[in-house]
Amino acid sequence: MSGARWGAGFTAVGRFVAEVEAAAAGQGALKPGYVLAGDETFLLDRCRAAVLKGFVPQEMRDFCLSDLDLGSTTIFEVLDRAQTPSLMAPFQAIFVRNVRQLYTRGAKKEEFAALERYFKSPNPQAVLLFVADFVRIPNDVRRMEMDDKNRYERLAETLGAHCGMVELARVGEEDAMRWAAVTAQEAGTRLEPDAARELVDALGADMMLIASELEKLLLYTGGRGRITLGDVETMVLAAKQRSLYELTDAISQHNRARALAILHGLLNSSDAGEDAAIGHLYMLARTFRQMLVILEKNVRDSRAIWQALWQGFRIPPFAAEDLIRQARRYKGRRELTRALRLIARADLELRSSPPDKRLVLERLVYDLASEPKAAQSGWGAAQLSFEM
Repeated sequence: MSGARWGAGFTAVGRFVAEVEAAAAGQGALKPGYVLAGDETFLLDRCRAAVLKGFVPQEMRDFCLSDLDLGSTTIFEVLDRAQTPSLMAPFQAIFVRNVRQLYTRGAKKEEFAALERYFKSPNPQAVLLFVADFVRIPNDVRRMEMDDKNRYERLAETLGAHCGMVELARVGEEDAMRWAAVTAQEAGTRLEPDAARELVDALGADMMLIASELEKLLLYTGGRGRITLGDVETMVLAAKQRSLYELTDAISQHNRARALAILHGLLNSSDAGEDAAIGHLYMLARTFRQMLVILEKNVRDSRAIWQALWQGFRIPPFAAEDLIRQARRYKGRRELTRALRLIARADLELRSSPPDKRLVLERLVYDLASEPKAAQSGWGAAQLSFEM
């Protein structure tokens, strides 16, 4: 990946990893401490992996690796651990979490004075790694919110005066796509561009999810040598959800032809065929319930949606604005409860083992996409004689 121009997060982590590798090879020295600033967990894991690989042998981890939390351990205890040479290991890597505690409840003058004393004469056989994940650094640092900017500046003025600063900025979509393509290539597989785009879009550029789903895709396509858009749509749940939101978008616009075409695409792309009907119905019911909550709580932007929808009932980040827009196309609670009644009726019919599950879904989508006064439940199969 060295030949490509990467965003801020990958660039900062690349420099840190190179510094760690050089020190491990005896071609340089680590700083006595580093501040890993930012909440991009994927990049934090890369930093941690580099330190473990270079300085923490697997068989020595009980002796030379420490994970301390300032919520339950004082900074004085952390520094005492760093100053005390280990009898069992030649080097100590000490990860310090909950760094926010240093910046709450008072000035912490004694704590910062102790830090300054330590860094004036640090133990050369130890490295302190402060995990400052209470700061959010966007992919474009110019868009950093004022609170996060103030937190970062405070970190730089205090810990940053003694430690190296590593900015774990959020990974942007282009970097996420490039990383996925390079990682697949290293595994001997070509990730097609439209597949990479769908993978990143469907998962909201969440790198931990992207890494996990890419691993599944590599196993699923093992030996074939490429990952296609169809593979992503088959294996990645969020990609399936994307198609469902396209369906509800057509329904909310009362575009029956488009809604039925999308439904046929969903059914034809599913390995389970019409046996997946119950799953599609469940997702439709869930989405209309979410729209009902959005409408009743008058949600107007994606920031408010996370307060309106409780844990376990939330939606993928990529769908937030779309679902708000769809919900606002309905005139009120009555129209959405009508849709939920239609879905409940279709659910009852599906569970009664009908001769054609596909027809049940087609009739449901036709009714949902019709204007309430024009909806006809008895339109019959003849009106859907075409096949997609």
